[in-house]
Amino acid sequence: MHTPVTIIGAGLGGLALARVLHVHGIPVEVHEAEPSPMARLQGGMLDIHDYNGQLAIEAAGLTEQFRGLILEGRQAMRVLGTDGTVLFEKDDDGTGGRPEVQRGELRRLLLDSLPDGTVHWGHKVTGARTLDGGRHEVSFADGTSVVTSLLVGADGAWSKIRPLLTAATPEYAGEVFVETYLYDADTKHPATAKAVGGGSLMVPAAGKGIFAHRESGDTLHAYVSFVRQLEWFDTIDFTDAAEAAAKIAAEFDGWAPEITALITATDTAPVLRPHYTLPIGLRWARVPGVTLLGDAAHLMPANGEGANLAMLDGAELGQALAAHPGDVETALAVYEEAMFPRAAKVGEEGMVASKLLSDEENVVQNLIEVFSTLGGS
Repeated sequence: MHTPVTIIGAGLGGLALARVLHVHGIPVEVHEAEPSPMARLQGGMLDIHDYNGQLAIEAAGLTEQFRGLILEGRQAMRVLGTDGTVLFEKDDDGTGGRPEVQRGELRRLLLDSLPDGTVHWGHKVTGARTLDGGRHEVSFADGTSVVTSLLVGADGAWSKIRPLLTAATPEYAGEVFVETYLYDADTKHPATAKAVGGGSLMVPAAGKGIFAHRESGDTLHAYVSFVRQLEWFDTIDFTDAAEAAAKIAAEFDGWAPEITALITATDTAPVLRPHYTLPIGLRWARVPGVTLLGDAAHLMPANGEGANLAMLDGAELGQALAAHPGDVETALAVYEEAMFPRAAKVGEEGMVASKLLSDEENVVQNLIEVFSTLGGS
């Protein structure tokens, strides 16, 4: 390998790969479109699973540091009826295998574990092309480019590297989240803080729902879910925060006010987050010198596994490269042989869960059954 492993994207998967490569002494460089590590909010809480995400952290040699990020008590969960009645509750007894951390803090842990200069910020990819000998050239918006003998697309749903391998493109998955935040909730919105509890809240209904996490301190992060055509949201002006919140809240008329306050009392402008998916079970023929990980490889509707899968992808790819020095193609084949069926299995399980939750008559009971099995796994 004459050039460093070139990773496009400094998300959790790309950084996990970079860290594992660094642990094994393999040169690596990461190119990220964002201008700095703090250019945007890095999302909310993540439950890091003992069967995938935590394995990646262990491979990265960061288990002890990771434990310092865990927010105790956040594995607690509850399901409420639309009138605020508690239908299901599970406390965090500290034994569950899905501890919660802030995504931004986990990303910072991975960034800080890499040598200075590993990540090249402000490198937005405009295109990539195949050269001879398994090499690829990646062009950036600033007019620069890089040629590499091993290119990894860790650049998410709208990957610029994916077209080198497959013509598959994301399609709307039929669901939208609208994100809101309440800050200082214990003081300013005690009834809502009490409703959410110490961990996560789920209030499901046919075709919609309100879900929330308690993040660090007394911040409540809500995800208002709709199963609707995207065109419906064209009628909402999300540049007008008050109007957007009012129109979203109107869809939950009659629900308990401590629940709808997650919309009406938001301290941030509601943000529209449509969900997209690649075909479940997507594969591609082996192309020399390039592969994908995370959402670039297997984007699927939100199911709690995306970040975990991306990190495990990165860790296993790094381990495969370390196990096959000088034989990139064998390493990539080994990695993809494990990654393809793993992602397909998770995608298929997500489809089953989605069908259960689309059962209008039994949506509440189905959700309770799904999440009661997750709490201690």
